[in-house]
Amino acid sequence: MMRVLVALICALPLLEIAGFVVIGGRIGLGFTLLWLLAAGMAGMALIRHGGLNALIKLQTALQEGREPGHTLIDGAVMVTAGLLLIVPGFVSDILALILLLPFSRNFLLRHAAHHFDTRVYRSGPQGGTRTTVIEGEYEIVEPDDTSERPQTNRPNPLIIDQRSDNP
Repeated sequence: MMRVLVALICALPLLEIAGFVVIGGRIGLGFTLLWLLAAGMAGMALIRHGGLNALIKLQTALQEGREPGHTLIDGAVMVTAGLLLIVPGFVSDILALILLLPFSRNFLLRHAAHHFDTRVYRSGPQGGTRTTVIEGEYEIVEPDDTSERPQTNRPNPLIIDQRSDNP
């Protein structure tokens, strides 16, 4: 599947050039430029509106505790369709229009659901977090006064001599 996708991405510029020659030759230069301008503006509007709409739906799904998988994939498909509309060419515009169909988005959702494991984690008082409280008593013990201990010339047993030439 990945090789097919890479091959399509590499072949897309050649297909776009062929589309310009064939379709542009039939409808003329003026309509071709008008089509490209309109498709680019529609792509920008789709990214802006579809992306913001997907973010709002995502936030609502998370607040309600639902899995946001459908919303994420739907928003990603809308943004991808918008990017394909911005790319100049007729083939990318046809691919974008196919992605905008509800049937194709549902098809992609079904196939992508097998590759993702989604979980909703909740926090706060309504969330499913469990807190363990261990009750007990404690006492603060003050250290002894070290000035009363006799001073010796013995080395501190906690200090390790790291010299390699120990006699």
